[in-house]
Amino acid sequence: MVYITRRERFSAAHKLAIPAWSEEQNFKTFGKCANPNWHGHNYTLYVTVKGIPEPSTGFVVDLSTLGDIIKEEVIQHVDHKNLNLDVEFTKHLMTSTENLAIAFWQRLESRIAEIGGVLHCIKLQETENNYVEYYGE
Repeated sequence: MVYITRRERFSAAHKLAIPAWSEEQNFKTFGKCANPNWHGHNYTLYVTVKGIPEPSTGFVVDLSTLGDIIKEEVIQHVDHKNLNLDVEFTKHLMTSTENLAIAFWQRLESRIAEIGGVLHCIKLQETENNYVEYYGE
């Protein structure tokens, strides 16, 4: 089994807050991520696909095609957007990095299968020090 990863980047704003809570409780739980005027990140998205290389090309999947799928299904929707307000598939979520990784998986899994790959992992890096890995479980 071979694992191949494509990296894409995007910038987006969001806020972590529970509307039913007081501002004080939100700040206590989510810290500066509960800023009422939002905040942003320069995210890095890693999409890892697994499979057996096709004998004639030697590819698990064509990385250019994989990049196109990631851009179509995720990047064009989230780049330079407010994840809580502008993005149909995230505006109903608590936009934590964990939930974003799951949402991205859901958008990519079947499209990657169409090109002969198996989605293995979504890694979403929010900051230099923080990232999430999701394996579809």
